[in-house]
Amino acid sequence: MTDPAAPREESLMGHLLELRSRLLKGVLAVVVVFVALLPFANDIYARLTAPLSAALPPGTALVAIEVASPFFIPIKVAFFVAVMLAMPALIYQAWAFVAPGLYEKEKRLARPLLVAAIALFYVGCAFAYFLVLPTVFAFLAASPPDGVVWTPDITHVLDFLLVIFLAFGLSFEMPVAVMVLVLLNVVTPAQLREARGYVIVGVFVLAAIITPPDVVSQIMLAVPMWLLYELGILAGVMLARKPKAA
Repeated sequence: MTDPAAPREESLMGHLLELRSRLLKGVLAVVVVFVALLPFANDIYARLTAPLSAALPPGTALVAIEVASPFFIPIKVAFFVAVMLAMPALIYQAWAFVAPGLYEKEKRLARPLLVAAIALFYVGCAFAYFLVLPTVFAFLAASPPDGVVWTPDITHVLDFLLVIFLAFGLSFEMPVAVMVLVLLNVVTPAQLREARGYVIVGVFVLAAIITPPDVVSQIMLAVPMWLLYELGILAGVMLARKPKAA
């Protein structure tokens, strides 16, 4: 007599093996990019901190307080950049694992959302690098009182940069998050419009928590988040009209 639990166990084992395969491929993609970037780790760190170096007072430079930080910090930067560059491969592996369980209609909806999510993350990071960081560092360089020399430590600089890049990269996912909520029927575009006032207050509070204590950087994070929220509402309206048209 056949055990009815056997097919379920085989199916679960197959899913676990597939998950392991996808995870290994994702890790391999990150490792390959990381190894390729490793010889250029110092150059990457110099490029990443260029907005800060340009804002430093004349005759000053970044400092390394910890003994091994000049060696490890560029390597950490190379790994962070490798993860960012390998993000499409990581997303693809996650998609390849989930896609077989989706209906064709769900696949058609998910593909552009995934592409938009990746693109918006990169756009957010570029916005932070080219516009936000020069403004923030110029403000911070002008803030020290008389008699205080501003010479940031490279370890804390890396932590600061990671927070800024992740904050802006994830914040620019606002339209995708709004569209997903509409697609799942969690909210309607009308409800999103009604909640606009609360969202505006919320994004300014969130920007005040994430960004340095200056008004300029808070506005530079809050205003794009608000505009992207409005863009998500427009996209949600278009998605809500499609079933009616059909």
